[in-house]
Amino acid sequence: MTRTADINGITIGYDDEGVGPAFVLVHGHPFDRSMWWPQVPVLTAEGYRVITADLRGYGRSTVVPGLTTLETFARDTFALIDHLGIDEEVVLGGLSMGGQIVMECWRLFPERIAGLVLADTFPQGETPEGRAHRNRVADELLATGMSGYAAANLPKMMASYNVPAMPRVAEHVHAMMLDTSPEGAAAALRGRAERPDYQKLLTTVTVPTLIVVGRDDEFTPVSDAELMHRLIPGSMLTVVDGAGHLPNLEQPAAFNAALHAFLDQ
Repeated sequence: MTRTADINGITIGYDDEGVGPAFVLVHGHPFDRSMWWPQVPVLTAEGYRVITADLRGYGRSTVVPGLTTLETFARDTFALIDHLGIDEEVVLGGLSMGGQIVMECWRLFPERIAGLVLADTFPQGETPEGRAHRNRVADELLATGMSGYAAANLPKMMASYNVPAMPRVAEHVHAMMLDTSPEGAAAALRGRAERPDYQKLLTTVTVPTLIVVGRDDEFTPVSDAELMHRLIPGSMLTVVDGAGHLPNLEQPAAFNAALHAFLDQ
């Protein structure tokens, strides 16, 4: 059963599992908190309290049309942490857009973060071409819905060879995309089109950081992960073989092993 919290003028759907230090996981676009289901039991077994929430516009959270910035998502994330009464520092992880939200959280709330996990994401600011593309896709989603987008992007979200090889995973990924509100997805795309460049910010990271990427990620290739690894002092880098943009779902054992090694250091 989905728990809900009223924060920042919206209702957030979330799960809160386990006891111990808080580990907050931020999902990517156009997904929801269920993308983290392979990680939650592993992290709770490691002694963490694991919080996964649906971002505004996604899953069971309030849809807010228009434009949603990464700063808004970041402030929602810590508003939920405050709502849950968590005063100690949290480990914060995110994948793709979720990773960029995590970077924004580091900009806004560095003193509240004990560690970072950046999965299949990139720190560069938007290009003019990228801004135009994201706004064009937002327009298309509002006009035609999620079905065409979901079909076209499934073999890019996962490594294309994993779609037929992992039908249950593919079904889950496809269903998350179909279930996403076009208005919510469009608002996030428009917000990401305005995002800043985080490369200089990453050089200021002073907490343990794990960077993970699927070997065959088309959206955020290994070179983006290597860039972040160079920028963040002392960071760990794990490249997951046999995976695309969603290694936590495509190769959960390898992804979870990377988390274990990171948390055990």
